[in-house]
Amino acid sequence: MIQENFIKLYEHSFCENWDLPCYTDYGEEENYTYGEVAQEIAKLHLLFKSCSLRRGDKIAIIGKNNARWCIAYMATVTYGAIVVPILQDFHPNDVHHIVNHSESVFLFTSDTIWEHLEEERLSGIRAAFSLTDFRCLYQRDGETVIHFIKHIDNKMAEIYPKGFHREDVVYTTLSNDKVMLLNYTSGTTGFSKGVMLTGNNLAGNVTFGIRTGLLKKGDKVLSFLPLAHAYGCAFDFLTATAVGTHVILLGKVPSPKILMKAFDEIKPNLIITVPLVIEKIYKNVILPIINKKPMKWALSIPLLDGQIYGQIRKKLVDALGGRFKEVIIGGAAMNPEVEEFFHRIKFPFTIGYGMTECAPLISYSPWDEFIPTSSGKVLEGIMEARVYKENPNSETGEIQVRGENVMAGYYKNQEATKEAFTEDGWLRTGDLGTLDENNNLYIRGRSKSLILSSNGQNIFPEEIEARLNNMPFVLESLIIERNKKLIALIYADYEALDSLGLNQPENIKTIMNENLKNLNSNIAAYEKVNQFQLYPTEFEKTPKKSIKRYLYNSLAED
Repeated sequence: MIQENFIKLYEHSFCENWDLPCYTDYGEEENYTYGEVAQEIAKLHLLFKSCSLRRGDKIAIIGKNNARWCIAYMATVTYGAIVVPILQDFHPNDVHHIVNHSESVFLFTSDTIWEHLEEERLSGIRAAFSLTDFRCLYQRDGETVIHFIKHIDNKMAEIYPKGFHREDVVYTTLSNDKVMLLNYTSGTTGFSKGVMLTGNNLAGNVTFGIRTGLLKKGDKVLSFLPLAHAYGCAFDFLTATAVGTHVILLGKVPSPKILMKAFDEIKPNLIITVPLVIEKIYKNVILPIINKKPMKWALSIPLLDGQIYGQIRKKLVDALGGRFKEVIIGGAAMNPEVEEFFHRIKFPFTIGYGMTECAPLISYSPWDEFIPTSSGKVLEGIMEARVYKENPNSETGEIQVRGENVMAGYYKNQEATKEAFTEDGWLRTGDLGTLDENNNLYIRGRSKSLILSSNGQNIFPEEIEARLNNMPFVLESLIIERNKKLIALIYADYEALDSLGLNQPENIKTIMNENLKNLNSNIAAYEKVNQFQLYPTEFEKTPKKSIKRYLYNSLAED
């Protein structure tokens, strides 16, 4: 059991960092110091108390990253209620289901999302609040929430006649073994499940972040991954708030252009991201430089390549603000070509591995200890991992884990919980990979997407897709099996084809056939892709940007 009490971490932090900047909405006027956040939390606690909310009641939050999202989350857990963060990309039907399934009694939501929800379908909700200004959007008949909020400042003055000070910050005493968070997974294979995370699971991640010095008092971090997802939440928000870091919240879609501008202005001390963002920067910023003829020639000369790589590294570091200690990449598989290039230029990046069911971290190594192609080292003293092979001769097996960060189970779903664990208590991750003698994890693919060749060899479609995605005019691809043959669904870069006047069916066919020929010459014979099919739009993805493979398995034509 982690020694630090999860709730007391924040009681201590708000007192300790009272005058430091805490949350800022990027590009807007909303700024809060740690003391001001503590005061907003105190107001919400008064509201919860006036409505007779009990420990263990559920409070749902859905909306873009902003300061009030963070305050609502903090107010919920420090009161002893259970927070239910919902990804804002979910369809309204899914939001209705999650709010009802979780038995949430309060809902904090952005105004635009509330417009698309139907209050009569939110059967258990007593009140809903705006993440713009905490006003009450809806109260159930008989509730007095609107009246209470109207007079909340008077109530604060009555209870704290000398003003609200750091010594007034006293939060509930709740042991770490209690469930504090219900996180509904996006899931690429169907409907989501409510992951029950305890204070211990959350404290395991946060104390690891503190112990390894990922963030420190007075640091700055740009939060652009959705906070309702375990990865961004654990480090950009929870670890940051526990140590006195200034969190700047980007409430916009993180396009490379918007991110580059924000990085330049904020100069964050740590960057937490997903591969998609880094791969776009590589494609848009770096490839145009290294593909120029003079540059290709210079890079072929041994004495010059080191200098040029140094210049490219400096350009990239400066573009990301220039002050970060490292870039941590997680949430999905990294493109091998991009990873190899970043390693070659000695860029300070590392790749971690985790899952919502572990709140999320399983493995991580600092950038200067990171082994390329791995996903870092299993967290020492916090997590254990093993590779289970059904066939002892197989190169890979399912990665199974246990330890401090592993969830308590799925909410109201004993069957799914039972399936998630082995009989001897290890969590099945559903990922295939290997573990070396130094406890470094290597992920090969998802067990659900694994294809078995006619000769019995394992084919990892993600590895083939990574190669194909680097070929000319390919934006995305999906490898699926039909009649024992591999077929590539390809979403082409129609914009680039247009700009060169090549967007005609016969030209695209010629280009993709050439891509297929080059692909097949660089992979094993049993991985050979027989044909391609052009796909008209981007593939549908989960909020953490994994392609929903199950939607496309029946799409390949014979």
